[in-house]
Amino acid sequence: MYAVLDIETTGGKYNEEGITEIAIHKFDGHDVVDSFISLVNPEKDIQPFVVNLTGINNKMLRTAPKFHEVAKRIVEITQDTVIVAHNAQFDYRILRTEFRRLGYNFERKTLCTVDLSKNLLPDAESYSLGKLVRSLGIPVTDRHRANGDALATVKLFKLLLAKDSEKTIIQDVIRKEAHGELSEKQLDIVKNMPSKTGLFYTHNKDGDIIYLSKTTDIKKRVNQLFTKSGDRSRKLIKETKKVTFERTGSELVALLKEHQELLKNKPKYNSSPKKRMFSHTLCSTINESGYIVLRAVPVSDCKHPNGVFNGVFSAKNHLHKITKEYKLCNKLNGISEARTNCAAYSDGECNGACIQKEAPETYNKRLLEALSKYTLKGKDILLIDKGREIGENSVILIKKGSLVGLGYYDLNHQINNMPILETLITPMNGTVNANFIIEAYLRKKRILKTIPINT
Repeated sequence: MYAVLDIETTGGKYNEEGITEIAIHKFDGHDVVDSFISLVNPEKDIQPFVVNLTGINNKMLRTAPKFHEVAKRIVEITQDTVIVAHNAQFDYRILRTEFRRLGYNFERKTLCTVDLSKNLLPDAESYSLGKLVRSLGIPVTDRHRANGDALATVKLFKLLLAKDSEKTIIQDVIRKEAHGELSEKQLDIVKNMPSKTGLFYTHNKDGDIIYLSKTTDIKKRVNQLFTKSGDRSRKLIKETKKVTFERTGSELVALLKEHQELLKNKPKYNSSPKKRMFSHTLCSTINESGYIVLRAVPVSDCKHPNGVFNGVFSAKNHLHKITKEYKLCNKLNGISEARTNCAAYSDGECNGACIQKEAPETYNKRLLEALSKYTLKGKDILLIDKGREIGENSVILIKKGSLVGLGYYDLNHQINNMPILETLITPMNGTVNANFIIEAYLRKKRILKTIPINT
């Protein structure tokens, strides 16, 4: 017997979501034999993006029953069943969280129709519920409402059962233990983790680091690690005896520390770091009219690289960005194939280098400023960002365009005095990959400030 369900939530922080709607259909493998559908008053506001997605708003839920009022019915209809859901880990976690708030340990085995579909429908273009059922010709109404999605999942699951002629896949997917369940020891570990930016380390019985990762929410990431499926994940979970963490405050600091510590520790369950994390660059050449032109090309094909990127699309996106930001020419940069002036000139977003209306000297100066803004090349600077606590900042020291080290300070004179600063920082290897990490981060996100230094 199965309990096919779907849950809508308020959205919000991990493990702080509330249920707004639930639909459960008890399914015997052939027919639905019982159903429970209800709005639920989450006793907290719904995130605006969720309102737009589901159409469920706070006013609709004012008179709806609270979770404790429907909990008994949920226990009864799911008793002695296997819970089936599209992304079962999410729905099961939400249910367990709500029951845990009531002091009740809700445990069921689970089946995930995403996992089943990947095995039984390997050629599907997408495994999102909406796209998958449409590709199969399964009708769905009230998308992103609990009952509409639950009924679509029933039909999808019925089709998957029929396709599993040998019955081996379903037997493999049903977990011997409840999917996503945390042991008491794991619950204690997660409880002691902070919801902060930093790194966490899992250790085996000998204390060796067997896995490490950077994250912007240590508690959330460790929880996800302990509820992940797959043979490799289960082996990691079984081997983990302790989890430690280090707060960094700054995500960029966490990225740099993760990179260096992966190289140093070589944890058993981490993938080996790439020898070169980037593949493309913006290559500069000068055309016959004296203008600098840029193209996104493989690094190996360029004599004069300007920044490095992890793929051609990333390089092209950055080229689009600086072209617009600095009013560069779409035609010169290969974005436009116009025969005369580019469209940006007609819109006032290009100063006319495409028709040689702007002097090459003026244009090239602006282009070099654009390139310089997003590169460390030749720079002596301090990158200042968030610290681990209030009143503290992190600092990353760059000399001659290369990473020297990083650390923390809480008094300005500590960064205004180079000998003091150098005693505060932890030295790091200024590799091309470290530079790539920093430049890629600065292209996408902001830090508190950049301070030039006199060497």
